[in-house]
Amino acid sequence: MKYTEDHEWIKVDGDIATIGISVHAAGQLGDVVYVELPDVDAEFDKGDDAAVVESVKAASEIYAPISGVITEVNETLENAPETVNAAPEEGGWFFKMKISDASELDGMMDADAYKKFVEE
Repeated sequence: MKYTEDHEWIKVDGDIATIGISVHAAGQLGDVVYVELPDVDAEFDKGDDAAVVESVKAASEIYAPISGVITEVNETLENAPETVNAAPEEGGWFFKMKISDASELDGMMDADAYKKFVEE
């Protein structure tokens, strides 16, 4: 699993990447009450706003950590947005993308680097 400075995580399986937010980000948000997911087949460039998560504290954009096309969304979140808090790095994933440019993964942090990043 890799992490971005925007607190998204990305797990790659072949040319498909699963994207969600980190445990740290879910904790900072507080109780998630609504998730707006992208459309399947929508295309995003790295850094584009791809989804929205709203909590009792705030609304936050979820950015596409890489360029690609949405292949699947986690429909569970539409009726159970609290899954983002309960299992942010497992069942609380937001969407899957077909990777357009695998080199965009190169600058991301591994778990140890991300842990150090959030501690600073």
